[in-house]
Amino acid sequence: MAERRFRVIAYDIADDRRRARLAKALERVGERVQDSIFEGWLDDRALDRFLRRAAALVTDPGDSMRVYTLCEGCRPETHTIGADTPSEVAHEIVV
Repeated sequence: MAERRFRVIAYDIADDRRRARLAKALERVGERVQDSIFEGWLDDRALDRFLRRAAALVTDPGDSMRVYTLCEGCRPETHTIGADTPSEVAHEIVV
């Protein structure tokens, strides 16, 4: 089984419809932690599948999406102010 790694995905999409479709696709692979930021445990294969889907939605020159991969050594350095904390358990997500 491929190793799942902790990913942070942030986006800025101007069009309401495309933004909603991207958010729905992200809900399948991660957990919303802010309006336009998701976190999730994905292996490289699942990330590649998601990126192919996302490429069809992030199409306007002003749109952007970024995926950050946090290593196990980096995750403890994540700082959160407020109610939510980064997900500690690698949840099973079927894509």
